Amino acid sequence: MSLFLFITSSLYFFLPAYIANMMPVFVKKVPLLNKPISEKYFGKNKTWRGLVAATIAGGIIFIIQQLLYKAGFTQLALIDYTDFTPILGFLLGFGAITGDLIKSYYKRQAEIPPGQPWYGFDQVDFVIGAIISSFLIYVPQIETVIILLIVSPLLHLIVNYLGFQLGIRERKI
Repeated sequence: MSLFLFITSSLYFFLPAYIANMMPVFVKKVPLLNKPISEKYFGKNKTWRGLVAATIAGGIIFIIQQLLYKAGFTQLALIDYTDFTPILGFLLGFGAITGDLIKSYYKRQAEIPPGQPWYGFDQVDFVIGAIISSFLIYVPQIETVIILLIVSPLLHLIVNYLGFQLGIRERKI
């Protein structure tokens, strides 16, 4: 497998976590579950709505990947999607948002205000959380983990900048 294909396959595998990480922004205006998980520990922007939406989104994306795999789209698959339940997708989504929550806790401890960037941590929190959560069902190759830890922060910065340009985010990065 070429390096480009391996990177692309690693990113495709991690798609449930990527989508889950973006879900709180997409459901921001939904009135359901719009209550902070713990304003004291995580800040006012970490809501039950985001946690639930991210977890569900991870599972749905994984189900779509399974359907695509069964339909013959196997070129980007690092895993045999028929060997896993959608629980892996839910775990990737839950882990991504939990990684963000844990980072937010430490951000509060460091007295960094909600919404303010914490460079380095803001870009890898969800990656580490999702990878660790996936360990309950699947342990990715170390090469995949390294690719995700290197490429994901770059993608995070690009997506945030695009979100700013589209008026979805208030900050460039």
